[in-house]
Parts: sequence; structure tokens; C-alpha cells
Amino acid sequence: MTAVSLGMPAVPAPPLAERRASRRIQVGPVAVGGGAPVSVQSMTTTRTSDIGATLQQIAELTATGCQIVRVACPTQDDADALATIARKSQIPVIADIHFQPKYVFAAIEAGCAAVRVNPGNIKQFDDRVKEIARAARDHGTPIRIGVNAGSLDRRLLQKYGRATPEALVESALWEASLFEEHGFRDIKISVKHNDPVIMINAYRMLAEACDYPLHLGVTEAGPAFQGTVKSAVAFGALLSEGIGDTIRVSLSAPPAEEVKVGIQILRSLGLKERRLEIVSCPSCGRAQVDVYKLAEEVTAGLDGMEVPLRVAVMGCVVNGPGEAREADLGVASGNGKGQIFVKGEVVKTVPESKIVETLIEEAMKIAEQMEKDGTASGEPAVTVS
Repeated sequence: MTAVSLGMPAVPAPPLAERRASRRIQVGPVAVGGGAPVSVQSMTTTRTSDIGATLQQIAELTATGCQIVRVACPTQDDADALATIARKSQIPVIADIHFQPKYVFAAIEAGCAAVRVNPGNIKQFDDRVKEIARAARDHGTPIRIGVNAGSLDRRLLQKYGRATPEALVESALWEASLFEEHGFRDIKISVKHNDPVIMINAYRMLAEACDYPLHLGVTEAGPAFQGTVKSAVAFGALLSEGIGDTIRVSLSAPPAEEVKVGIQILRSLGLKERRLEIVSCPSCGRAQVDVYKLAEEVTAGLDGMEVPLRVAVMGCVVNGPGEAREADLGVASGNGKGQIFVKGEVVKTVPESKIVETLIEEAMKIAEQMEKDGTASGEPAVTVS
């Protein structure tokens, strides 16, 4: 009887919805919108004027998978540092400008890949749009119009009473229209709110009203756990409808954690190539092994693996054999031992104390074979039950 591989599908699942048609802009070498892959961004937490520390953090973010990075520019010293940072960064740098229009020009002159402006808190910004549009066009610098609920223009707050979806969208479209008057459309837009429901509705309205690429974000999402949930809910809703071209998960946590969450959200929706995926059960009274410990040890042992591999770590006889059989590599544990499955077939049974090292050994064998076969692109999946 011919064995049937039940691991990662050879052809990715189709997207939940067609991507929204949008204009394409270039943020350095990274295309945003126009059908380009959804990119992951973060923001440095260092003082931008500390060039060494900022470049070090950018390097760490790059290693984590960040594709675009934003740096704050609240002072002249920060503005003076932009040219060096933009030149030495491995990924495109966006200057984040608030309050002072002069720093917009400084960022453009410094060679930043894009500039983010917040129309709600730059005084007399509207009067400088013509100059900004000219400078940005001359340098090929895109502009992100970044509207935030916490810094909405006073006139719109008076009109709507609070930061409603309508208020956020009106602010963004008004600012975009000012650039359009001067023939500048190299724009992406964000309309962020800390409430996922308001944020989702705002982006839906914005998606209907324009064809600019959209940067998704739940602003001030909160600590790691809360912020991850809020961002996953909001991004999942919008991306599943084809809305969104680049994302930033905003967490009260190290920026590398933002990138990891963002990447995982995209992978979960089939919008980013999968690598190592661990599938595990939440454990229950049927479990005959310490599933939590097994899952953590297997994850740690396979950390950094880049091939598309799904590993299932299962703890009982109800779902264990089935889940392990459907993974590229898996274990069904119970009664002090574990059955090791490779591509749907049991290859050996080992004592519980040998499960982790056996899984890691088998994973390395599969990875080596995939490298030889030229099928190592993609993402591995690990299932833990």
C-alpha cells in the first residue's frame, strides 16, 4: 500500500478574500500596496540621536523579520542623526514626525525611505503641504498620513464629539486631498484607534473611500498579552477581507516581540510563507504526559529552523495519533512512551524521556533531506497536543 503524506500541503490554501485593489508605493526596496505581500513594521525605542543604539536595535529587528522600521524624530539632534541611520540601516527607515514641519524636510533630505506625519498635531501643517509635496516628489519619498485617535484635530473632535470612525477617516482623506491638490499621491494612510471595533470600522470605511495602500495598527494596544489579542482580532478581521498592505503591532513590550506577533498573524492567515509551526493541545485530564513541558522543549530545540515543517506534540490517545499522523513529524504520547510519526507513518516508539531528543533528531533529518531535494523554502509547522 502506498503511503500518503499528510503533512504541509504542497499548494497553499487560497486566501480568505481577494486583496483590495490599491495603489503601489515603494518604501525603499519594499513595495507596499498594489498586490505586494503584506509587510511587517515596528518602531525603535531608542533615542534616535543615539545612532549606535538605534542601529543596534534596527539590526535586532531585522534579524527577527522586520521589513520596515520607524524612528522617532522629536528633536533637532534626532533629525541630525537620520542621514547616518538611513544610510546604515539594513531595512528602510521611516521618520516619525510630530509637531514640527521642519523635521519633515530634514527627514526627506536625510534620505529616509518615507516620512510619517500626523495631521492632528503639526501646527500649520496644512499651510506647508505644497512645500512638503514638492520636496517629497523631488526625492521620491512617500508620505504616510497617520491619524491617531489620541491626537485627532480639535475641529473634528468638536464635530463628532469623539474619535469615531467617521472622524478618523475624514481627517485622513482631508489631508490626502491637500497633497492631491499639488499632484502628490505617493501616499499610504493609517487610521489607528485603541478600540479594535472602531479601528476595524474606520479601515473598512477608508478602504471604500480611496485606493491608497493602508497601514494597519491598533494604537496603544497595551501589554503583550492584551495587545496581541487586540491586534490579532483587528488585523484578522481586516486582512481576511483583503484590507491592509502593511502592519505594525503596537505592544508595551520590546519591539522584536511586535515583529514576532505580526509575522505570526500573517502566517496564520496564509499571507506569509510558513516556517516552523508547532501544533499542540491545550492539555486536559486525559493527558498522560506533561504536554506543556514537551511543547516548550521541542519548540526550544527547533528554534531557528527555517524549513517548512509541521511538528505535532500530542498528549493523549483521543486526538494524538490522528494529529501526529497529519503532521510532517509528530508524537502521540501515553503510558510512559511516545509513538513517533514521520509523514503519517509510525517509525519508532521511544520512552517518554527520549521523546524530545528523538523529535529533534528526526526534524533535523527531514530538514537535511528537504535541503537536498530543494524543497526547504517555506515554513515548518509543529503541532503540540
